[in-house]
Amino acid sequence: MRTAIITGGAGFIGSQLARRLLADGRRVLIIDNLSTGRRENVAELLDDPRADCRLIVGRAGAQIEAALRLGADEVYHLAAAVGVQLVVDDPAGMIRNNVSETVSVLEAARTAGAKVLITSSSEVYGKCPRLPLQEDMDLVYGPTTASRWSYGLTKAIDEHLALDFSRRGGPACVVVRLFNTIGPRQTGRYGMVVPRFIEQAVNGRPLQVYGDGKQTRAFCDVRDVVEALVGLMAQPDAVGRVFNIGSTRQITIDQLAAMVIQLAGSSSAVEHLPYEAVYGRNFEDPPHRLPDTSRLQNLIGWQPAVTLEQTIRELIELRRGPMLSGSTAEKV
Repeated sequence: MRTAIITGGAGFIGSQLARRLLADGRRVLIIDNLSTGRRENVAELLDDPRADCRLIVGRAGAQIEAALRLGADEVYHLAAAVGVQLVVDDPAGMIRNNVSETVSVLEAARTAGAKVLITSSSEVYGKCPRLPLQEDMDLVYGPTTASRWSYGLTKAIDEHLALDFSRRGGPACVVVRLFNTIGPRQTGRYGMVVPRFIEQAVNGRPLQVYGDGKQTRAFCDVRDVVEALVGLMAQPDAVGRVFNIGSTRQITIDQLAAMVIQLAGSSSAVEHLPYEAVYGRNFEDPPHRLPDTSRLQNLIGWQPAVTLEQTIRELIELRRGPMLSGSTAEKV
């Protein structure tokens, strides 16, 4: 039986990836320190006697060697700091975590002969003004006094490490840059806009838009993202390369707020807050993010299948579910 390790596997992307790999008949080892991931995200997998799934609680760097000794041949490295709020609150801790964990994973995978997929981020582009964003573009960052850029810099270092390891005899690495992935089990606790908007709309509270609302993003359903991850890991020609994964449909944050209000049938208003009121001084936000996904499409034929409207409708229903049942569990 093929075995895959997912670091950060109790997060909202990792837990969906675990489900997908288990459905393929894989054995799955999840490593998560549960700082932002949650045990309940994977509880049903751990309790299912038909699923060969195990959760190892701890940091990826501390647990990866022991996990690889259990016979894993693939590592999906998703573990990282999550959300703008965490980056702003503790940039130094985020930098140490992101870079040191990736080094540990790569070194252990090289010894074990396992293939690695490194999840990077659209944040590596910084405030590159050209759209759509292509994998070989120059990266443009702001000053070091703006802590926002520190996250993208760590992810760029992770990419350099993975590509250098891959060139120098292993492990074989694939790098992906994720753009605004959304779906079940994503929390708005760390600044993620879609779960925040849905929670506010369902509860009839104002939707808080940070900035002027004219900034644009492209949101992609986690199920589509997972299909791309699995497809790239299975493709030998993906090794040593970088791929954007995301939707190519642009939407302003004001338009997103209006969509959520409409689909929720909510009476909520929209409230604009300056970035400084949320994240403090010296915060910068790139006005636009849009991926060029032609490299990914050309290699594995991938395109998003789930529309933004469909994802938001499903997330609204999930949010309403615990409210109707009296539960306070967070589903989105």
